[in-house]
Amino acid sequence: MTAINYAISDVQTQVNRVLKHTTRNPSTLIMTILLPLIVLLLFNYGFGGALDTHGVKYINYVVPGIILMGAGYSASATATAVNSDMSEGIIDRFRTMAINRSSVLSGHVIGSTLRTFTGIALVVVIALPIGFRPTSNPVRWLAVIGIILLMLYAVAWLSAGIGLFAPNASGAASMASLLSLLPFLSGAFVPTNTMPGWLQTFTANQPMTHIEDALRGLLMETPVGNHGWISIVWLVGIALVGYLWSRSLFNRKTAG
Repeated sequence: MTAINYAISDVQTQVNRVLKHTTRNPSTLIMTILLPLIVLLLFNYGFGGALDTHGVKYINYVVPGIILMGAGYSASATATAVNSDMSEGIIDRFRTMAINRSSVLSGHVIGSTLRTFTGIALVVVIALPIGFRPTSNPVRWLAVIGIILLMLYAVAWLSAGIGLFAPNASGAASMASLLSLLPFLSGAFVPTNTMPGWLQTFTANQPMTHIEDALRGLLMETPVGNHGWISIVWLVGIALVGYLWSRSLFNRKTAG
């Protein structure tokens, strides 16, 4: 086998390890899969009738926001898992084995992406019988899936960096949980023009608003405008920063 084949094999092993840990950890399953579904039902039935979404059926309006929340909730689980690996000695054990060092972080990132995408897919499937009616064609669905995967990948790398930076698992969870607040400060649940003027400047320009506007436009076949390419630029930038930050911290902590 070549070095590349060995590296790919090591990453696959680490991804399988992360997914097995997920199935054995009820809190991770609840946070990344069940909680977004609960929030969907709460917002649709509890608040949807009181919110003005300019004539758009609320379930159609809110599903992209729930997708963003799923990504935000996954951040805490990923950051905590990475921090636990660093503090519980498993990394020291890996260092004595002939494995690709970067496969540990890559396994967490890819495992988190797959795990959270499964939860998001479940949310979309459950949303259909309660009134969600996307009108996308197959090409637009592929674009939706691509943006979601890129978003989850970017969030996972940023979460890995948080997990490496935080002093302990609880600190990692607390720091990463701030990411789950960003959808509330966007157009995910209500139009940004219903917010106070001083808040609109931030909410209208932060990445979550562009991402959910792009997803909503693609799902409902409405104009996407500049939101599509702006979302991709944001997500590629976040993924790159998260990757470089994580690798730098990981190399520093495992040096020697």
